[in-house]
Amino acid sequence: MSNPVDYFEIGSPDPEAARAFYSGLFDWEIGPPSAARYSTINTQDGGLWDTSEMGGGSWAIFYVHVDNVSDALDKAVALGATVVIPLVNNGQIEFAHLQDPLGNRFAIWRPNTPNA
Repeated sequence: MSNPVDYFEIGSPDPEAARAFYSGLFDWEIGPPSAARYSTINTQDGGLWDTSEMGGGSWAIFYVHVDNVSDALDKAVALGATVVIPLVNNGQIEFAHLQDPLGNRFAIWRPNTPNA
């Protein structure tokens, strides 16, 4: 499948409550928070954001793996999406969060490749 869904995130202003709920329900291993207040789920399947210092939003979103985040972002906007988090390049990955025309939040991403 082209452009597979292969990652997810949960944003919560109460990460301890989210951790207790999802690890209790699904037996997920949720790691300790990083300096950026991000905890990985089952090492690489997903992540839990502590959003208490960034507006306190709650969300559960899926990430679609694309070849070019900038191109996919432009195409999404042309099709009616709204940018929620603009293109971010954190060194390891590039990603952006969007909202579709019906109000559903989703993300696009790709890993960075080492310079040749």
